[in-house]
Amino acid sequence: MSSFNLKVNGNRVSVTVDNDTPLLWVLRDELNLVGTKYGCGIGQCGACTVHVDGVAIRSCSVPASGLTDSEITTIEGLATDKLTPVQEAWKELDVPQCGYCQAGQIMTATSFLKQNPSPEKEEIRNAMHGNICRCASYNRIEKAVALAAKKMS
Repeated sequence: MSSFNLKVNGNRVSVTVDNDTPLLWVLRDELNLVGTKYGCGIGQCGACTVHVDGVAIRSCSVPASGLTDSEITTIEGLATDKLTPVQEAWKELDVPQCGYCQAGQIMTATSFLKQNPSPEKEEIRNAMHGNICRCASYNRIEKAVALAAKKMS
């Protein structure tokens, strides 16, 4: 076990875990930030998506020990006093059904729209392709990303 410091949602935190412990389990088990979900454990479904230095990553497949100099943002830290345009769009279009994948979907969409604030439909589809939704809400997800882009412009 090793102790190291992370910066999560703007706060410095100290954790003691094995060096190879995935960020997902540090967030959920050590820091009680349970908005980031476990889906597949191999970085394929997107339920565990968080931002590291503003870029969407799969937290289940990245050791937390390698992120001591990074800014980590979870769904809990995405909005402080008001919803982001992506969250507003999700709410406005009533996107979630079961909701399990939604944190990962929102984190992916937010990172994507920072890189591409005026995407075409096909670009949205490609960007969101790696996030699996068990309820198949893909059409509403795509519409919400497009609406969020309009809200941001």
